[in-house]
Amino acid sequence: MSYFEKNNAKIYYEVLGDKNSSESVVFLNGVMASTSSWSEQVKAFEKLGYKIILHDFIGQLKSDKIKDTYSFSDHARDLRDLLDYLKVESANLIGTSYGGEVAMKFAILYPQYVDSLSIIDSVSETDELMDAFIDSWVIAAEKLDGEDFFNVMAPSIYGNSFMKNNKEFLSSRAKNMNSIPKSYFKGQIKLYETFKNDVYMTDELHKIKAPTMIICGEEDYLKRKKFSEIIHKNIDNSQYITIPDSGHVTIFEKAKEVNAILTGFIITNEIE
Repeated sequence: MSYFEKNNAKIYYEVLGDKNSSESVVFLNGVMASTSSWSEQVKAFEKLGYKIILHDFIGQLKSDKIKDTYSFSDHARDLRDLLDYLKVESANLIGTSYGGEVAMKFAILYPQYVDSLSIIDSVSETDELMDAFIDSWVIAAEKLDGEDFFNVMAPSIYGNSFMKNNKEFLSSRAKNMNSIPKSYFKGQIKLYETFKNDVYMTDELHKIKAPTMIICGEEDYLKRKKFSEIIHKNIDNSQYITIPDSGHVTIFEKAKEVNAILTGFIITNEIE
């Protein structure tokens, strides 16, 4: 396991694919996830010969937990320092949900590092309904019960068809959450606080000049289509695609479709 240490905190990271490639892709996790959540996307970009960089944010599963208040600017700074450490001058950023929000903040603050930007099921602001979902996650996380936490969270992130057709998988996933360390839930609560306190960045989106792809699941009940439309409206020359019959975890529910969009977008951008 590889760690990058910063300010006495360890950040877990992985470098996969062609480590000598001059073309890099950085995947940025959803809030509840870890680097393994990108397994299907990693396979696609490995075949294309990219250097692939993943890491767990401070507060996530394999990295140290947040001790004080954190911000999206802090996450972006961590990523910049990791790329400098790895001697990566620029990369294609792909982020889902919380990771997409970190990616946008990174593109605002450090545009010189960004070859392209792909934002999946993310927001640049919130509303009362989304805040209520997050509040329910905090209550569930405080109980330190993995199975209960998953069952509270699942209806807000998976699409209806996926839940209907994958009952055994979801039941197994819920039970497996019981093996998660208790520190995971404390980290989650801090990340939720960061999201609610600091996610607003709509007024800064015009600063993003990198080619941008925005993807949203049609059945994303958590970060609904209206938020992807706000992002699309505020980033000049961005592209916007919705994926039918998919909830919030589009990278998992519709991996083939997402991979086709991402690889096509990034390769086209490199040619132009």
